[in-house]
Amino acid sequence: MSVKAASESQLDDRIDEIDYLLVGPHLSYMLDDLKKQVEGKNIEVLVIPQKIYGSLNGNAALELILNLEN
Repeated sequence: MSVKAASESQLDDRIDEIDYLLVGPHLSYMLDDLKKQVEGKNIEVLVIPQKIYGSLNGNAALELILNLEN
């Protein structure tokens, strides 16, 4: 698994490289637009809960992804 941080403006450049798009809670207002942007692709989009994002808990963020796969 490879995890990379990127800005929203880089999404078009990386869209064919991703399976999961985790969005920071401060960008949750963009969720609908981001889902439309990846429509037709096999990409899961979700907002990282503030507790995980604020604590920089990479293991918990990984758990979010792993739970989506089940």
